[in-house]
Amino acid sequence: MSPLDRDRLREALALAQQSIGLSDPNPRVGCVIGLSDGRVLARGFTQAAGAAHAEVAALADARRAGIDLRGATAWVTLEPCAHHGRTPPCCDALVEAGIARVVVGIGDPFPLVAGRGIERLRAAGIVVDMADDDTARACRELNVGFHSRVERGRPWVRMKIAASLDGRTALPDGTSQWITGEAARADGHAWRRRCGAVLSGIGTVLEDDPRLDVRLVPAARQPLRVVVDSHLMTPTAARVLAPPGEVLIYAAAEEAARAEALRACGAEIAWLPGAHGKVDLPAMIADLARRGVNELHVEAGHKLNASLLREGLVDELLVYLAPVLLGDGREMAALGNLGALADARRWVFTDLARVGGDVRLMARASADR
Repeated sequence: MSPLDRDRLREALALAQQSIGLSDPNPRVGCVIGLSDGRVLARGFTQAAGAAHAEVAALADARRAGIDLRGATAWVTLEPCAHHGRTPPCCDALVEAGIARVVVGIGDPFPLVAGRGIERLRAAGIVVDMADDDTARACRELNVGFHSRVERGRPWVRMKIAASLDGRTALPDGTSQWITGEAARADGHAWRRRCGAVLSGIGTVLEDDPRLDVRLVPAARQPLRVVVDSHLMTPTAARVLAPPGEVLIYAAAEEAARAEALRACGAEIAWLPGAHGKVDLPAMIADLARRGVNELHVEAGHKLNASLLREGLVDELLVYLAPVLLGDGREMAALGNLGALADARRWVFTDLARVGGDVRLMARASADR
């Protein structure tokens, strides 16, 4: 890759950021079309599912300006699609426009693409070059949930926790609003906006009555709100049931009357019984992937957090630490006692940032944990 290629792919990545909270379940993709002398002719990013992909959006941008794209280069963060889905193949549109070269950030793992897009472009005489490792990693990171769902059959699960310096998420009576400041809460909503679904447990619903929606930052759509409620104890007046947005409740015990009342409030009920009368959490994660959820954002209490962690279902921790000490109270996750220090679950820090008066830590599950 040339320095120009890297610059244009960075610009395409910035464009793809505008697809966050818009394109799901499709990946976030950006496209820049220009010439080798540095001139940019068109730009685009993926729109809502069923609307234009990034390449088609960029081509439309050029058409509106009356620009001839023959001989131009397209820099795109993800391999152009080569199949008919809700929209025609982007490869065909690039060929028809006379594009001479395509620089691809990363291959598309979706089985109907998975290299076929690159092959199709090359068969049409278009030069295709792939990004270097650093740029490819950035392209993958933008769509970590899409890759997770396609490659592993499960969404990328990010657990958000707000805690004190001594690791308390609530007082002994459950009071938790607010440990962190306004800036951290707004940042948390920006992470909610990234996801296809926000998940919590019945304990949090009963104690905090959360909405689980995106309010503190602009959002093109509301994520699916998911409640793990084994015995359907969600009150019909719970704020999580109020519009806008859809609500999905996973239950283990078939409580017909309660299910009917919750359905009347607009909720969907999914039965996934597991051991000990609880919801089967691995089956729930797999079901959310089948529903097209790329990233799952967890905002739950210490009990559900612990269950998800014990099952190995959490990929990433998003932890906000406030500069306060609370003493006795609820822990981040009720994991119980360890037999030995060697039994501790291992994580790798990936980011540290100040957010207002608080600190945001990010960590990912270690491969050798």
